[in-house]
Amino acid sequence: MSKTYVDEINRNIYDIKNEDKYEFKIRKGLTADIIEEISNQKQEADWMRELRLKALNVYNSLSLPSWGPDLSELNMDEIATYVKPKSKLNSSWDDVPEDIKKTFESLGIPEAERTSLAGVGAQYDSEVVYHSIREELVKQGVIYTDMETAVREYPEMVKEHFMKCISVYDHKFVALHGAVWSGGSFVYVPKGVKVEIPLQSYFRLNSPEAGQFEHTLIIVDEGASLHFVEGCSAPKYSKVNLHAGCVELYVKDNAYLRYSTIENWSKNMLNLNTKRAIAGKNAQIDWVSGSFGSKISMLYPMSVLNGEGAKTEYTGISFAGKGQNLDNGFKVVHNAPNTSSVINGKSISKNGGVCTYRSLVKIAERAKNSKCSVSCESLMLDSISKSDTIPVNDIRTEEVEFSHEAKIGKISDKAIFYLMSRGLSEEDAKAMIVRGFAYPISKELPIEYAVEMNNLINLELEGAIG
Repeated sequence: MSKTYVDEINRNIYDIKNEDKYEFKIRKGLTADIIEEISNQKQEADWMRELRLKALNVYNSLSLPSWGPDLSELNMDEIATYVKPKSKLNSSWDDVPEDIKKTFESLGIPEAERTSLAGVGAQYDSEVVYHSIREELVKQGVIYTDMETAVREYPEMVKEHFMKCISVYDHKFVALHGAVWSGGSFVYVPKGVKVEIPLQSYFRLNSPEAGQFEHTLIIVDEGASLHFVEGCSAPKYSKVNLHAGCVELYVKDNAYLRYSTIENWSKNMLNLNTKRAIAGKNAQIDWVSGSFGSKISMLYPMSVLNGEGAKTEYTGISFAGKGQNLDNGFKVVHNAPNTSSVINGKSISKNGGVCTYRSLVKIAERAKNSKCSVSCESLMLDSISKSDTIPVNDIRTEEVEFSHEAKIGKISDKAIFYLMSRGLSEEDAKAMIVRGFAYPISKELPIEYAVEMNNLINLELEGAIG
């Protein structure tokens, strides 16, 4: 049988670069003076400035991870941590500067807002340049704004939750985030309010040799529900860019939150993001995640089930091509009785790409009658790609139901031959198998993101039989 050679992804719209124009760009490096200057630019309250400086001290005291992908090429002396675009925060797309607006139009953000979203935030480099929310949600008390506005207008609510779900002591890149964070989204859904149409934030990094450090803080109060969608992309440059965002999710008693993400960073990006949710009694937090692009990714969303009867489900996929090392997974902590978790992780690797599924399941002694099911599947499209599964299961009580299943394998020659015998070309047969492998993830996404994910998979699989 002839061999299919798979080309690298044609990133077309994602690699559109605007001129690196900005109102202010911090000098490269990471010092107390730089942190002070970022805080001054934002005219922040003393408590936030002090938190930033504390986080910087923690960052300097911590070492790089001793496991996972090699991060030695990251040099913070070559990264600008704050880039303020030439745009204020706008509530109308017409007021967004033309070059920035065209970028978001090419990504389909304004069209998605018109057709299928209840609110949109659009961040360009370090600041949110556009934000909107439907009037009927405002009347119900829903708050959806950028983080800087939230710090100014809802200081008590922000102080109660900001960097409390995730501590600056957790690891080096959370501390970095705490020191230099900028932009991001703040959402509060009042008790009993059901947000039927998703909210979406999109993060675009344009500036070379820069970092993006957005902070997302979502509070879904008792009995409320929300679907939040996050998208990310950046053009490719010859030098390293860094993404170290932070997502804190609070899902109160009897509340529901779905958090969906498609991360499509460029292949010079180091994606070192941190995401965590705390779920109350009978609450549910669901994660849907697609990880594409980035040279290196270390991303492990986490659910902490603190309330009795709390639930979480994770459905995620990674696709690594040449030169990519995607180290992704999921963590869950069962801290109360009758909690449950379902984890479904998938990865695809080709052309020497490396995918690692890394997970933690911890069931405390008090979490009796809890249930956990873990399934991770890895598909390699050639003989030079790699895939590993590294689970850690810490079960402290016998009164649980726990299962773990892992499958790692190459794409089946027999399956390809069978489909070819039914009239498909080899490349079409391979694409059908991969799309079927990814279908459980794409069907959980909003339609425009499912289309984007399928397009990314199709682009990865374009090739010629040789």
